[in-house]
Amino acid sequence: MQKTIRAFIAIHLPREVKTYLGHLAEDLAGQLPNRAVRWVKPDRMHLTLRYIGETEKNLVPELGHALDQTAAKHQQFTLHLEGFGCFPNKKQPRVLWAGIGGDVEAAGRLKKDIDSALVTLGWEAEKRPFQQHLTVGRVKDSRKVASQRWPDDVQPLVIPVDSIHLIESELTPDGPI
Repeated sequence: MQKTIRAFIAIHLPREVKTYLGHLAEDLAGQLPNRAVRWVKPDRMHLTLRYIGETEKNLVPELGHALDQTAAKHQQFTLHLEGFGCFPNKKQPRVLWAGIGGDVEAAGRLKKDIDSALVTLGWEAEKRPFQQHLTVGRVKDSRKVASQRWPDDVQPLVIPVDSIHLIESELTPDGPI
């Protein structure tokens, strides 16, 4: 029996946001060479607050309790879609993303508190800055999409944030589940 799970902490997205981003991905896919990008399936889209990786199953209840306590310190806030971009840049894209606007300061405070809770439980502090985004696709070969004109913006659909979720991710040949 498996003793660990691959896990992360995230904010779920409203169905309307997932559907919109799915249609955006379909439109972009129609402009690109076949299989140039591995698109994120809309039902798997989420706003990652922290990837925590391989986690022992026996730690999940304690982790869940710490996350409940952390979330209880925060009031509901609202984010929205804002902008479209590529990591590291639009000329050599590796990741295609929709940006996040709205009360990003509240999201940043929540993220900081989650990181603090994880450190007290034995996880290492995260070193990278928090870049709030929703991954839409991962480019397999940036040369195949080098001439693509990417959108500058997206519809500012609302993302109400009233909970956080500990999510298990299983890697499969078809992508994570």
